[in-house]
Amino acid sequence: MGIVDTNILLETGTNELEILEFVITGNSYGINVAKITELMQIQEVQEMPLSHPCVEGVFQPRSEVYTIVDLAKYLGMRESEFPEKDIFIITNFNKMNIAFHVHAVESIFRISWQDIEKPDSIIYGGQEGVVTGIAKVNDRIISILDFEKITFDISPETGIDLDTVKEYQGLDREHIPIVVAEDSALLRKMLTEALHTSGYYNLHIFNNGEEAWEYINTVKAENPLEVLSKISCVITDIEMPKMDGHRLTKLIKSDAQLKDMPVVIFSSLIDENMQKKGIEVGADAQLSKPEIANLVGVVDDMIVQNRVMTSCATLQMQPG
Repeated sequence: MGIVDTNILLETGTNELEILEFVITGNSYGINVAKITELMQIQEVQEMPLSHPCVEGVFQPRSEVYTIVDLAKYLGMRESEFPEKDIFIITNFNKMNIAFHVHAVESIFRISWQDIEKPDSIIYGGQEGVVTGIAKVNDRIISILDFEKITFDISPETGIDLDTVKEYQGLDREHIPIVVAEDSALLRKMLTEALHTSGYYNLHIFNNGEEAWEYINTVKAENPLEVLSKISCVITDIEMPKMDGHRLTKLIKSDAQLKDMPVVIFSSLIDENMQKKGIEVGADAQLSKPEIANLVGVVDDMIVQNRVMTSCATLQMQPG
């Protein structure tokens, strides 16, 4: 099948993404191309004893070893009618190598995050649902899956380790206001627990970048001169319906009154290519999701710097 070009989007902050449409038992699903390294015809795998029922085993196509996850089994759907034609979607995110077994792949298409709808919680499993967005392409409905949740459900140790942030306990962070934008209910919960563990309780949490941007503008409108003291830092995911993290960051950094607001991109997609995109839009820091302890340290440093800058700006505005 070949390598997938994950550097298709040349411009950053346009609020677009590339989605690979794949099929399981006749149903269309989507995955962000940025997560994919390769597509391969199904191959023989080595079974692993005492593994999760949805884990088929491992295989090593070249130098890397990949765990194989049977998505049909995970989703409770029927097996493939033509298993010899099935496909492995080879992925790398959160510093993990995982191959997802699907029944077919269709095509790659470009879409705006603005056109991706938040799924109905009643239909798609409530707050812990596995679908993070619904895309309508021509006459098809494509469900975009939460692959971080899938890997966590299969292997809980891949989640955020709260023990790593306990060393940050004890400092007075209770009243420091932080905006968080994250579309995954599971990761919102984990991130909230991690920030609470380190003492950050004044959190304003939103499902996507659009909601976060609306809140930031509301705060700015109420008192433009104090917006940096009302929002000490923004932590944002990249992949989110309506507005992604790169677009949110670009909007903040392009605004004269907001440009000094610290923005941390906290995403499973952080690699060399994404680092470049984050720099282009002005992110102050970029961390992958296993680096939760580093996140708290980075936020601490940025808030101190933000407070110094805010104090200096206030002094400059006072009459001499």
